[in-house]
Order: sequence, then structure tokens, then C-alpha cells
Amino acid sequence: MERTVFRTCPLCEATCGLEIEIVDDSVKRIRGDREHVMSAGFICPKGSTLKQLHEDPDRLRTPMIKVDGAHRPASWDEAFALIAARFNDVTEKYGRSALGIYVGNPNVHQLDNTLGLRPLIRALGTQNIFSASTVDQMPKHVSSGYMFGHPLNIPVPDLDRTDYLLMLGANPYESNGSLCTAPDFPGRLDAIKARGGKVVVVDPRRTKTAANADQWIAIRPGTDAAFLLALVNVVLQGEVDLGPAAPYIEGVAKVRTLAEPFVPEAVAGYTGVPAEVIRQVAGELVAAPSAAVYGRIGTHTVSFGTLCSWAVDVLNTVTGNLDRPGGAMFPYAAHLGTRRKGRSFSTGRWQSRVRGLPEVLGELPAATMADEIDTPGDGQIRFLITVAGNPVLTTPDSGRLDTALGGLEFMVSVDPYLNETSRRADVVLPPPSALERSHYDLSFTGLSVRDYADYSPAAFEPTGPDEFSILVKLTGIALGMGADADPDQLAAATLMSQVQEAVSNPDSVIAGRDAGEILGLLGDRPWPEKFLDLMLRLGHRGDGFGANPEGLSLARLEASPHGIDFGPLEPRLTQVLVTPSGKVELAPEAITKDLPRLVTALKLEPADDLVLIGRRQLRSANSWLHNVEVLVKGKERCTLQINPDDAARIGLSEGGTATVASMAGKLTVAVEITDDISRGVVSIPYGWGHSLEGSRLAVASARPGVNTNILTDSSQVDPLSGNAVLNGIPVTVSVG
Repeated sequence: MERTVFRTCPLCEATCGLEIEIVDDSVKRIRGDREHVMSAGFICPKGSTLKQLHEDPDRLRTPMIKVDGAHRPASWDEAFALIAARFNDVTEKYGRSALGIYVGNPNVHQLDNTLGLRPLIRALGTQNIFSASTVDQMPKHVSSGYMFGHPLNIPVPDLDRTDYLLMLGANPYESNGSLCTAPDFPGRLDAIKARGGKVVVVDPRRTKTAANADQWIAIRPGTDAAFLLALVNVVLQGEVDLGPAAPYIEGVAKVRTLAEPFVPEAVAGYTGVPAEVIRQVAGELVAAPSAAVYGRIGTHTVSFGTLCSWAVDVLNTVTGNLDRPGGAMFPYAAHLGTRRKGRSFSTGRWQSRVRGLPEVLGELPAATMADEIDTPGDGQIRFLITVAGNPVLTTPDSGRLDTALGGLEFMVSVDPYLNETSRRADVVLPPPSALERSHYDLSFTGLSVRDYADYSPAAFEPTGPDEFSILVKLTGIALGMGADADPDQLAAATLMSQVQEAVSNPDSVIAGRDAGEILGLLGDRPWPEKFLDLMLRLGHRGDGFGANPEGLSLARLEASPHGIDFGPLEPRLTQVLVTPSGKVELAPEAITKDLPRLVTALKLEPADDLVLIGRRQLRSANSWLHNVEVLVKGKERCTLQINPDDAARIGLSEGGTATVASMAGKLTVAVEITDDISRGVVSIPYGWGHSLEGSRLAVASARPGVNTNILTDSSQVDPLSGNAVLNGIPVTVSVG
């Protein structure tokens, strides 16, 4: 039997539409969905590998239990019984402060996980919560929280209408967008140039994105905040037009004063960007009919990450480009209500036990997770759950973390592989493959450069419990209900609670209606789909369970397999703002208090050390996908890129090896000499290092590469967000 299914690719934030041809129970071909409302047929090499991921013989199909140091298959009942018994042992002996959880990047790509994780985290009752957010994106949440009142009110560049794009620390030709959902990001950049606009890329490397831009500006790693504030300085010396957002902005005069030390001439030596180039870019931003500034991973994973993130949106604001077409705008996901609930944003509600690092957005920095595991005393983590994460490869000082995980009393991993992290787990619970689950992007539709919605059902029936059920089962165990906890009963109670809250809310479109009636209208669907349908129908585009018959529901999305396009982004600043003042707080003290540290850095003489940065690759997604032969075959890609002048000075040769050492560790890596990287800078790609004993990744272990996080220092974090510092690491390089 032949059939064609349409679904959203879950492997990165681009959320491209896929057309999948299936013969009997096997995938015959995957290509881009030419009718998808956002991607229009675009596909990158990763999207076509869902077949290989689904069929991968290394992908786990049954739980694994570690016995005498080795993993063996187990039944689901046996696995959950062991987890429940050891959970009780640990909590009875040490209390819930001995529990910890790490949540990896893939969770945000999955409907089941987005819905199932929050109840699990609440049920654990611990403050030892860690995630990939403090590895690469927390600065944006912090700056958005203080400036706009909510950490998820993140403006994105209106790529399809802008006349001028200034992009820092991002390489979408290789990695698509990030905190900016835009299928075919490269095509959208090309379209800016085709309509007479300009694209400027600021990066220490001449990435593929920089090479295709109108202008590449090489910058010293870690200095982006100073560069951005120099642009702000120049802009605020002239006549300032804040545009339509002007009545809702406060703090311009204060920012002008704060930016005074950052004159281009004072910043040029620190950043490596000539003063005349800074003035040129500032003038072009002001003169452009519309402009947007976009900064991403390279600007967040540095010691001034939050200042960088803040300065991006300050610059968007003072150039008059906040909340206007072609500028930086706020997406409006269909499942959201008419207004986000706001409260005064703050951080530091609690601190980490060992280093006293502040909580941000309900979690502690991943950079201190090893401290909390291997440092004895009250509150030491002894029972850890990881969900879709591989922190042994993706967090700082990962060699120490790997050793620390080996000292836990018990560890549970929800993961489809025995990878470098889950190999340490006592129980591994495998979720279904990407083709065995439905898909709706609760997160990325809220970061899209155009408002849209799409839903895709599972292509195949799962061979085991879905991930939502796995997480709900763990929630039941955490609530003390034991291994016999019924996931259906827990999900039903949670859904009823949400419906009752809605019908009791006088501002809800279903206020006063019978909760049982609403539950009945959700139909006989899997639990994740019921929760999704409720959100869609109560969202600002929803049908309100009959109140707006033309509105959105899951049934309507199911009838639109290529998605529904709601049009370009629209100005909505007054709806977004939930700050105490009701205005954009352009100079929040919680952020600007870090400026003296940056002013001090300006006065320091640049060090003679080489500095290390990471790099993203088109055929990788963090530490994912290296077990897919078609994505890793060919020439070695895990290399040390180094400028020819630096290579000659050190004595390195193309294809030879180099030893790279930092304060945290040392490794040996193949050498790639290229003038695409600035002098004084070296680069190793992120997410490799598949050589640890106990993992079962046949393809990846044959091409292991090296783990760059052996070199990153977990003691270094951005103080405002706790984000790890992964770029600008001082290193020494010698012949290997």
C-alpha cells in the first residue's frame, strides 16, 4: 500500500514542511512539501534523514536497565518499578533536595515533551533544575523579561520586509534560524538583497552566511556588546526617531548617558572593528527605510551575553525599528490568548548550593550541574533525570560532568539512544521515533517571522508508549503514586483542571459553560492532542468551542496538511508589554548594572592568547544526527580551523594535528588552515566527541571527532543569565 503524509520536520527551528512517501510500512522518499505555507518545498540535508533515524538499528525500542555495569533490555513494568523503588529510597534518605533534572534542546521540538515536562518538574519538588537554555539562549529571555515584561516576548527580525539586516553571531546558511523561525532562511536573506536591501554579518569567521552577505565585519570574539553599544552611541548623538512605538518607550536619555563611554574610537581596539566601519553601519541603520538587528548564539555564549542581547533590542528601538514592518516584531502564535499573563520579571529567587549562582526562569545554570552532583553535603544531587539531553557533550567542562554522573546513586534517561550521557543511566526509557509521534510547534510558532500554524499526525503507530505517557508516568512516581500510577488518570485530572480554570475565568470565551461539555467536545483523541485542541480553540484565533465558528481548532489544522498562513507579522507592542510601567524599559537597572564590567574590559590590553569559538554545521544539530551515515560521510568535519598566519607561526600543517589546551582541559584535533577565520581565533565545531566507552552509536563512534567542551570552563558564566561561556575561550595551540 502506498500513501503520502505531510509533516513538519522536528530537527531544527526552521520547522520546514516535508512530503513523505510510504510504501507498506517503509519510507520510500522524503522531500520538501512544495505546498507548505512557510517552507514552500525548501529542505536541508537533515530533513531527508527521518527515514534513517526511524530505522536506525542503534535506536532503542525497549527500556534498558544497567546490571553490573552493563545495560540489558527490560520490560516497561520492570523499568518503572525499579525507578519507583530507587526514587523512594533516595527521597526517604536525603529528601527532595537530592533530586535533579536536566532537560535537553530536543524537548522544545516535541509536542509531547513541551506538555509533559512542566508537571514532572513541579512534581519533583526540587530546585535542581537545569536545561540547555543556559547553554545557548538564556540571555535573550532575561533581556526580554526586563525590557518587555515577559521572557517569551522575543522580537524577531521581519526578514520578508526589511531593507537592512545586521546579523551578529548567527550563521543561518548552515544552521537555519534560532530564536527566529524562518524556513529557508538563506532564501529570505537572498531576497533582501534581490529587492535592493543590504545584509551585514558580524562574525569572527567568514561563514557561509558572511560570504553571501553584502558586507562581512570581522570582530574579536566576545566583544559584540561593546560594538553594539558603540552603534547606539552614534545613533543617539543624532536626531532620534523612535517611530510609532515612541509613546511606549522610556529610558532613552538614560541609555544615551550609559552609552557615552562606547564611542567608536574607544571601542575599535577592543573589538577589532575600525571606528569608521562602526559609524558607517550606524548611519546605514538610521537611513534605511526599515532595518532589523538580529543576534544569536555567538552573542549569547559569551561573558557579556545578556548585555549583547539587551543591546540588540536597544538598537532596534532607538533606530525606530521596534514593532514596525521590516523591523523587529513580535509573532503571535495561534494557541496564545489575547494577552500573556505578566508579573514583575526577576531572577535569583534561589541560588545554587555550591557557587551561589542565581536562579533564572526557574532553573540553575547548566554550568554548575557538576558542582551540585560531586560536592558532598546537604542538597547534593544523588538522583538525576535527563530528558532528551546529552550534557556530557554539550555543557562546559564536560569531562568533569561525565565523571560526576558516574557517582550518582541513581540516574534515569529518557532518550532513544545509549549516548555519551545516557550510558551513565541506570534506566533508559526510549521514546518513539520522530515518525511515530504527532507534531505541533508550541514554541517555534511564537518565534516565527510570519504568523502561521500547522499540525502533522504520526506517520506510523508507535511501538511503545508515547513520550507524553512516559513523562506522566514519571510524574506519578514523583508524586508518590508508585510504579502503578495510571498516566491516563493523571492526564485526565490535569485536563479537567485546565478546563475548569477556563470556564471559571470571566474573561474566557467559554466562561460559565459546563466543564463536562467542553471535555466532550475535545473528542476521543490522544492526550497531547486534547491539550493542544483546548489551547487552539481558546487561543486568539480559536473557534471558542462554537463562539467563533470560523475560528481555529485542531480539526481545522488536520484538514490543512500544508498549514494555515495567517499573514505577515503585525504591530502589537501594546498587547505584548507587561512591564510594571506598561512601557518598554529601555534601561533596566538589573541589566545596566553590568555595564561597568564592560567599561573595564574596554581598557584592558588585548591578550596575546588565541581564543576558541565553536561553529555550527549544516549536517549537524548539536550532538544529534552523527549516527546517520549520509550526514557524516566524506571528509573530516570536526577540525580546528586556524588562520594561515597563526598556523605558520605555530608550525601547523594542513591535515596534521594540533594540541589545544585551556584552563579546563586539553585535546588533539585535525588541522584545517583557512583564511575564512580571523587571525588570533581558532574554531572547533560543537557537539562531537563520540568516543566514550559504553555508548552504542556505531556510525558516530567510527567518526567520533573531539568534544570542544573539554576546553570550556564551567566557572565562567554570564553573571546576569547564568549562560555558559562557550566562545572566546583563551587557548594555547601547539603541534599535536
